Amino acid sequence: MDLKKILPENGPPIEEVSKYIEKYKNELIVIKYGGNVFIDRNIFNNFIEDISLLNKLGLSIVVVHGGGPRIKRELDKSNIQSKFIRGLRVTDEKIINIVESVLIDFNVDIVSSLNNMGSQAISINTKQNNIIEVLPEAEELGFVGIPNKIDVDTIKNIIEKKTIPIISPLGLGEKNQVYNINGDTAAGAIAKSLKSRRLLLMTNVKGVLNKEKKLIEEISSSEILDMIKNGIITEGMIPKINTCLDAVNNGVTAVGIIDGREKHSILFEIFSDKGSGTLIRK
Repeated sequence: MDLKKILPENGPPIEEVSKYIEKYKNELIVIKYGGNVFIDRNIFNNFIEDISLLNKLGLSIVVVHGGGPRIKRELDKSNIQSKFIRGLRVTDEKIINIVESVLIDFNVDIVSSLNNMGSQAISINTKQNNIIEVLPEAEELGFVGIPNKIDVDTIKNIIEKKTIPIISPLGLGEKNQVYNINGDTAAGAIAKSLKSRRLLLMTNVKGVLNKEKKLIEEISSSEILDMIKNGIITEGMIPKINTCLDAVNNGVTAVGIIDGREKHSILFEIFSDKGSGTLIRK
């Protein structure tokens, strides 16, 4: 394979890429793409190009997507005010129907964009190939679920065919009721079930920052817990960090929090010595 021909000019150096292709050849990488970074179509297209490239280079990847901003837009159109408890959207019957349709539209958008780039991708959501069985998170939240069981075999069968599973953060509970799942939580549960080598959370921040607001390139679980205790990591970042800690303590080798707005940040994270964002290890 002529790497020169297929790698972007502003991506990682070719000699580093060759080394890491070998390293990740038989490994699984789960990538969560946050809804917040998806609003800008240029960023979306860059993401699609990078994922397609990983697929063409023979890496086994699973994509889990979010959709918060799109959901908000649809709810606003219907004049529905959302209430949040502990950062999670209280979801009644009307809201879950909107959430499901927005996430599935989005899911199909990602799949068709990848297929147009010449990669094989397949939709996984509550209407098609559902792989997530959930339990209700808390009664007060309504139809918000916690993954209880992940159908790992279905994911592995898809990956073996060199196809990319694109997973919506939705699951089915009792009586096939649809539940919304926090995107990071869904990605973490999938990464743990697959014991993936990497979980990458692509978001709209540079990574974990220290007291001086400088990026921390690599950090251990215990150092992160100290940062939460000392109030350096706060609010919105805490649930994301908890997902990372849960993953590295349950069989995922390392988790990266990377900036989805930066061009080719996935490629730099996987294929370069320097990486991008923050890498969290046990």
